[in-house]
Amino acid sequence: MARRFYKYFPWLFLLGDVLVIALSLLLTNWVVSKIVVINNMNPLLYGLYLLIWVILAAFRKDYKVGRTTDYFFTLQKLFGTILWFFSIVSVLWITFQAYHLSRLFLLMDAASMTVLLSLYRVGTHIALKQYRSHGGNYRNAVIIGKGGTSYKLAKVFQTRRDFGINFLGYYDEMSSCVETRGNLNDFFDEVKNMELDLIYINERLDLPTIKKIVHYADEHYIKVKVIPGGSLQLEKKLSFSKYGDFFVINVNAIPLDNAFNRVCKRAFDILFSLVVTVFILSWMIPLVGFLIRLESQGPIFFIQLRNGENNRVFRCLKFRSMTPNDYADTHQATKNDPRVTRIGRFLRSSSLDEMPQFLNVLIGDMSIVGPRPHTVPMNETFKTQIEKYNARHKIKPGITGLAQVKGYRGEIIKPYQIRSRVRLDYFYIQNWTLWMDLKIVFRTIHEMGMNRDNVY
Repeated sequence: MARRFYKYFPWLFLLGDVLVIALSLLLTNWVVSKIVVINNMNPLLYGLYLLIWVILAAFRKDYKVGRTTDYFFTLQKLFGTILWFFSIVSVLWITFQAYHLSRLFLLMDAASMTVLLSLYRVGTHIALKQYRSHGGNYRNAVIIGKGGTSYKLAKVFQTRRDFGINFLGYYDEMSSCVETRGNLNDFFDEVKNMELDLIYINERLDLPTIKKIVHYADEHYIKVKVIPGGSLQLEKKLSFSKYGDFFVINVNAIPLDNAFNRVCKRAFDILFSLVVTVFILSWMIPLVGFLIRLESQGPIFFIQLRNGENNRVFRCLKFRSMTPNDYADTHQATKNDPRVTRIGRFLRSSSLDEMPQFLNVLIGDMSIVGPRPHTVPMNETFKTQIEKYNARHKIKPGITGLAQVKGYRGEIIKPYQIRSRVRLDYFYIQNWTLWMDLKIVFRTIHEMGMNRDNVY
């Protein structure tokens, strides 16, 4: 049954993609035709359009829905394919001057495809989980070696039926229980008749035994996985590095250690901040600067030393919202703070005082999204009080962040507020994706208009 499933599922999955995209094209054509006149397009171009998608989705193996992956990963993979698809279509559109296919049509189709394919892909993922939880598309598995964390893994198989792992039992030299099928010799005697798909090996097994199991598995097309001991069950995404023939496990690697991820994030930062600088800051700085100087003497910008990536100190830019004072680095702004000017109160309540930090992003000191930078004195205080506080400086600080859109912004009054900020910053660093950045940006725009609590 499992073999037949993997034979036909990719084709059914891609067929579903094609039907959804065809629906998207029809829907887009109908909507756009209500707005502008559309020239009739050669049906062969529609066929090419669908063919490009099928080849791209097959090449990226979108049909592989992992047993343990979540819906977010499915969407992340889809958005990557959509980005590649419209990049290719755009290049062909320019190259062959297919201007009868309007920009509006492409934009509308990109939007409808994203929505419809997201619903289809997540729906497929949900259906597949349900199918597996009811005994379909299962994989037979055994665990060799019963000590350590093997028992916990077996419990996961038994409770998470949606993973589709049919746990057949243990093989162990020492332990004997209801679930223990025998020793290692029994395993090699019985495995030929088990239709086994997965072997999980306890890390405590000796090297000759592991090599023997792996050699047998290689000969019979069985997947082998090693169960890490308790010291490596760190609730982190582990990765590997290779030194010659020697492997080591990276226990605290983060997504932005990957060069491609860093390039993607920096490209987004530059593009976004450049648009803001050219179209907003170009007129905002003279206007706000005039209003600031009109009310009080002093500089337009408030430049403050803050801790950035790897605790490196940088000069953080803000519009000056207070009268010049000696306590800006050590005293947080409070409600009805007498230091805040009238124009400053408006700037702070609307978060417009942070706008010059887009220049910090262009320079490379900050990112659009990341942990908010604190002043140097505040950092010195918090790092002695909050566990893992310094871990938030693994990446560049941001103009906005996950903690801010979750409501932890403004004045820090109670200890739980800074602890919650640090916890959310740590989660962001460990689980960064470009999609998460985009969601936080949109949430920030919403929060700026709807939620002004604790901002003064």
